Order: sequence, then structure tokens, then C-alpha cells
Amino acid sequence: MIERYTRPQMGRLWSEETRLQLWLQVELLVLEAQARQGLVPRRALATIRRKARVSLARMRRFEARTQHDVIAFLEDVGASLGPEGRYLHAGLTSSDILDTALAVQLTQASDLLREELRALHRTLGRQARKYRETVMIGRTHGVHAEPTTFGLKLAVFYEEFGRHLERLQAARRTISVGKISGAVGTYASVAPSVERYVCRQLGLQPAPISTQIIQRDRHAHFVTTLALVGASLEKLATEIRHLQRTEVLEAEEPFGEGQKGSSAMPHKRNPIACERVTGLARLLRSYALAAMENVALWHERDISHSSVERVILPDATSALDYMLATMTRVITHLHVYPARMRENLALSRGLPFSGRVLVALMRAGVPRRQAYEWVQTCAMEAWRNRADFATVVQQHAQIRRHLSTQTLTRLFRVEEALKHRRQIFRRVGLS
Repeated sequence: MIERYTRPQMGRLWSEETRLQLWLQVELLVLEAQARQGLVPRRALATIRRKARVSLARMRRFEARTQHDVIAFLEDVGASLGPEGRYLHAGLTSSDILDTALAVQLTQASDLLREELRALHRTLGRQARKYRETVMIGRTHGVHAEPTTFGLKLAVFYEEFGRHLERLQAARRTISVGKISGAVGTYASVAPSVERYVCRQLGLQPAPISTQIIQRDRHAHFVTTLALVGASLEKLATEIRHLQRTEVLEAEEPFGEGQKGSSAMPHKRNPIACERVTGLARLLRSYALAAMENVALWHERDISHSSVERVILPDATSALDYMLATMTRVITHLHVYPARMRENLALSRGLPFSGRVLVALMRAGVPRRQAYEWVQTCAMEAWRNRADFATVVQQHAQIRRHLSTQTLTRLFRVEEALKHRRQIFRRVGLS
């Protein structure tokens, strides 16, 4: 991921230096396990631990010749070890090191993402409570529907991102798997006990069975989970973008001191943070497809997945980390305009209560089709004449025969339409 969308902690996790140190850590843990079995002298292990070093610059020079990164790594480390270097990588294949180290990186990336996701979840909950009673119009198809509250709108996202916390935890379990099982996964030259030891030390589970690699359905599960979180972030960002339109202007992302919106139009306050999140969500979905394409490899493995993962795994985790932090900032400092929400609710002149009139007529014994026609006739008259819908309904003779003035007055009260909002909040854990 480019530096613009990479936060420092996630960037360090995916640096070349971190990757090589993890490779070295895995190799040393294998030697520890083999020393416990008497396959590596303790004195040799101590010497290797003391002398083992890896230099990125030197390794790249080796790789330019070998065209193989792990062999270049082994040559680099081995050059500093002397005779004890013969014990390094005995019985292993490159993917033992690559996949196990990658599992550590993905597990740590999951933990970073989980903290950011929790922060956004908490922020959504806090803002949902704050605006629980802030009445606004709900929209379907972009058109005024029925009243809701801004708090209920945010509570929907709170509950959705709660599900994402569960999904991310499940994906973490799926990906936190290592393997030290040799060239085709049969442990021909390395014992399963070595794998158990190495994985335990790294906080991983041993893969129950593997080929030369850990199977890539695990990685596809992980990346598709990130893409799904990204889709919900896009949904949240899109909602704010719509609410920020000049014609609506019910909410607005923060606009900092000295910030500029346009090189040509000084008045502009654009929802650039939300638009950025929307764009990055598209990248995440493309990474999910690439991860699924990596599942089908030839026989016990080929290398077609490797080049893809070098791009999509650092990029997907870095992009989502950035997106989560961005949306947490946006929701924390969101400008909300309750007065404008009330103005927009009033624009429809009572039409959002048509459904309540329809239900009241049905409960009064009017067949649904007939009741619908009466209410729709009143609604269309109000639309055409820009009239108050409640007044038009009051003047409709057939409706008046079934519904009293008192009943109709109650039907047009916002409080009545939203009387169950507190129960909804309790159901999502926001009481």
C-alpha cells in the first residue's frame, strides 16, 4: 500500500525488515525444537543464536543472482554462522518459513484491525445514544418514507459493525495457522513435534494437514472478511455523503481549520474523507476476488499465489486499517444539524404518515385495497397542490366516516410513530 494510506504501525508490520526477522525467528525456533530432539547440538544452537544476522541489502544482492528469496536469505544468514550454518533449514522447504511467518503477520494485523474496529464500534454506539431522540425523515429509494431518528440510523451501523467484530475474530482463527511439514506436507524430513513446538511458541495452531503450503481458502476467508468490513464502511461513508448534499445538509463530515475544498471554488466543503473510504472499499473487493483466485493451485502447490499475496495482503490490511481510523474520526467529529432534519421532515407536509392512516383504516374494517386507494388519492392531491396532507385527509368524507378527528390527530404525531425506539435500542445493547 502506498504511504498515503498506510498508518505507521501497520506499515512496520509489513516492512521487509519485519518479514526477514520473522523468517529468522521461525528458523531459530525450528533449531530449538530439533535441539530438544538431539538433532542439533546445544552448543551449535547457542552459537547460531548469537551470530545469526540478516541484512536486507546483502540479501537482495544474493537474490539478484539466485532469483529465490528464501535461498538468498539462507545464504545471507549462513554467511555469518560458519560451520554451524549446516544445521540451518535442515528438513524444511521454503514455504515452511514463508507461510508460518506470514501467519504471524496476518495474526498481528488482525489484532491491529480489531482494535480499530472496536474503536469505531464504540464511537457509533456513543453517537447513536447521543442522537437517539433526534427526529429526521427516513428515506427509501432516496425519497421521504417515514420518520426515524438519527440515533436509530447510527444504531443500525453499530449493530452491523458488531457482527464484523465476530467475523474478524473468526477470520483470525482461520488464518492463525502455521506449518513445518516439509516439501509436500508429509513430514518426510522433519517431525510433527517440531511443527507443534514452533507454532506454540508463535501463538499459532499447527495446520491439521498441509501440502507444501497452508491451503489458500484460509487466506481467502481472511481477505473476503476484510472486504465485507470495507463494504459496510462504504455504506456508512455513502450515507454521510448523501446527508451532506447541499439540498439535504443534515450531517457533514468534519472540515478542519485551514482545510480547502476546491482549487476553483473557495466555498466548497466536500466529503473527501468519505469519498476516499468509498474508493478504497472498491480495492478491497478486488483483493477478495484475487484471494479466491489463489485457492486453486496445481497439485501440492505452485507459485502463482505468491506474487498476488505480496500485494493484496499488505494492501488489504493497510487499507482497512486506514479506512477504520478515518471513519472513526469522521463519526467522532461529525457535524449534525437537527434543525435541518426537522425542516426536511416538514417538506413532505405530513405525507410520511400515510402508512399509519392506511393501517388505521384497515383496523377500522376497511378492505386494504379500498383504504389504499383513499389514502393514495389524498396523498397525490397533497403532492399536486402542495397542500397539508393531514388537512386533505380530514376533508376526505369516506375516511372521516371511519376515523375520528382525535384518531387522525394521533396518527400524525411523530412521537406515536417512534414509540418503540427505546425498545430497539435495548435490543442492540444501547439502552
